[in-house]
Amino acid sequence: MLSISRGSRGARFAWGVALLALLGLLSYLVVSDFPSLGVLDDRGRPVEAWATDIGWLRSALAVVEDLFGTVAMTMYTVLLAVALIATGQRRSGVLVALVMGVTAGATTLVKTAVGRDRPVWQDTGDLLTNFAFPSGHASSITALAGLVLLVVLLHVRSVALRRLVAVTAPLAIVLVCLDRVLLGRHYPSDVVGGFLLGGGVLLVLWAVVNPPPTSRAVDAAPLPEVFASERRLAVVLNPVKVDDVARFSSTLTTMAEAAGWSEPTFYETTVEDPGTGMAEAAAVAGADLVIVCGGDGTVREVCAELAGTGIPVGIVPAGTGNLLARNLGIPLVLRSALDVALSGQDRAIDLGTVSGDGMEDTHFMVMAGMGFDAAIMEGVNDDFKRRVGWLAYVVSGFKSIMYPAVRVEVSVDGGEWTKHRARTIVVGNVGYLQAGMPLLPDAAIDDGVLDLVLLHPRRLFSWIPLAWRVIARRPHTDELVNRMVGRTISIRTSTEAPRQLDGDTIGPGHELHLRCEPGRVLVRVPR
Repeated sequence: MLSISRGSRGARFAWGVALLALLGLLSYLVVSDFPSLGVLDDRGRPVEAWATDIGWLRSALAVVEDLFGTVAMTMYTVLLAVALIATGQRRSGVLVALVMGVTAGATTLVKTAVGRDRPVWQDTGDLLTNFAFPSGHASSITALAGLVLLVVLLHVRSVALRRLVAVTAPLAIVLVCLDRVLLGRHYPSDVVGGFLLGGGVLLVLWAVVNPPPTSRAVDAAPLPEVFASERRLAVVLNPVKVDDVARFSSTLTTMAEAAGWSEPTFYETTVEDPGTGMAEAAAVAGADLVIVCGGDGTVREVCAELAGTGIPVGIVPAGTGNLLARNLGIPLVLRSALDVALSGQDRAIDLGTVSGDGMEDTHFMVMAGMGFDAAIMEGVNDDFKRRVGWLAYVVSGFKSIMYPAVRVEVSVDGGEWTKHRARTIVVGNVGYLQAGMPLLPDAAIDDGVLDLVLLHPRRLFSWIPLAWRVIARRPHTDELVNRMVGRTISIRTSTEAPRQLDGDTIGPGHELHLRCEPGRVLVRVPR
């Protein structure tokens, strides 16, 4: 994933120029009616002889034609570019818009310059009368498929998704190119020309506009140094969450050197120790900054160990949920997250401590829960989660959606116990779940209090108004959605219920006792 962002721009430019040169040569052969090219384009006989006999095939090909036509491709381009810019990947968004715009313009110019008529065996009921060479469908799908593949390799960490796109992107190019010939819209040399044009423009502009984000701190005033420091850097890494540890280490080391940090010391987590011992070793060694790369569980262990030490924690999210990073505004793109970790500003955030029956005293950074939400975590298959990411939680949620309600007693700040019924109980240090869902809209990670929500949908369809109230941030509380706030929160249930901390199950039990420790952890956030 990292190699494409730091590869040779000169090589990309050279390959792009080579493809465009081949396009120029092919254009000359078309204009000069080169005999061998005529044999290729006729396939020994008109395409109509073997394409139009299959009615259902022509109907399917017509659908493909519409799906990858000018209007549809423009929509895809706008959606992809806007989505990238909206998520902070401005360079990638600009590259998408630029490549697709230049490809469309160049295709029109070459069509006009060559002036080749369409094949005579087009369907007479739906004739295309503009020039044929090169194929606009072929040039646009080649450019867009290449861009989608590039964006996924740069910004998506799911190995399964990256492999899926690596297979489907070339197949989409082949499908559209075949579609143009089989419908009689183009000669084979037209789609070859479109492929050369789209690929050439993509490679040349990729070399000119490098999509990986530049440092967010380049134009910012330097942060004041409170004390002299050797700027010693330690990295706690969950190797399971990183596709290529060597490349990750190389990228981080290069960026750290550019930001003025010492060569980093790496500590890898293990199954037995998810981060506590590594964070302790880094602190003992005198680290001035500890970067943690992993999921919410790894981040929790490192933050808890460094709480109260004054050592800031830089978070590089690499898990499925990454809720702490999302709520702190830390980008999920690797290089952007590293930049924030190395050059961002420190923010003091709260730490939650928790105890209960049958468990050791521990801590959480994001959310603790009992009931339905913990049953979701419990029901997720790890192998399935590695393949499909957060969709594994959706599948588990549907399986557990009617988890039975339990009788709950709640005490806030040592007050009287109040009785309730709920299918799920969540205590949050932050307010937002994946996709920006505001489960606890008033929660803030540095407000010194914890937020509690009790959800009690009586029937299956009760989840619909519940979801609407959560998404719309309706403030009123009742039996369906009940909210409370306090420095300390105690929960006890009449029957044993599953429990979770930051997405990790901790075993069933009857009680959770939670306390907010204000401002205990320093984390790096965007300036």
